[in-house]
Amino acid sequence: MSTIVVARKGKTACIAADTLTTFGDVRLDSSLDMNHSKIQSFGRTHMGIVGSAAHTLVAERAFNDEQVNADFSTRDAAFDTLIRLHPVLKEKFFLNSKDADEDPYETSQIDAVFVNPNGIFALFSLREVYEYSRYWAVGSGAYYALGAMHAVYDKFSSAKDIARAGAEAGAAFDTSSQLPLTLKTVKLK
Repeated sequence: MSTIVVARKGKTACIAADTLTTFGDVRLDSSLDMNHSKIQSFGRTHMGIVGSAAHTLVAERAFNDEQVNADFSTRDAAFDTLIRLHPVLKEKFFLNSKDADEDPYETSQIDAVFVNPNGIFALFSLREVYEYSRYWAVGSGAYYALGAMHAVYDKFSSAKDIARAGAEAGAAFDTSSQLPLTLKTVKLK
């Protein structure tokens, strides 16, 4: 899967991601993948999506679709974007929205973290949106990343160093994550 993290400290936020793509047991590392960055930019928002590799191309098109009118500036704006996005995913991109029978809503099959000048956020497949005060991680390396960022948060002075520590821990211990990292930093309002 992946390790993608977000961190904020002072007036800066950072997103960091590993660069390994996997297809079952097959690993495609960054030296062979011309588009290995898992961080996509939509205006002033930098987002990392975990799950299917197909999400990358779908997100590039869907978040630029006029019908979706993507706005990730706040928690509420991101939620409204996800509400507009879901029917587009089903109609234009043939999303299989079936997941577990006990799920209360159809799934959009997308988990992601993102940063912009307003803060650090995550969105999840049932259209949950969270805003974080310090850091968060998604993907198969998330547990390692969260532990590393927790350990260094009060010791490091920059969001970039905190995010790097988290993503590097995921890459060190998760079999579906690998260096090098890609990072994007933004100034917070």
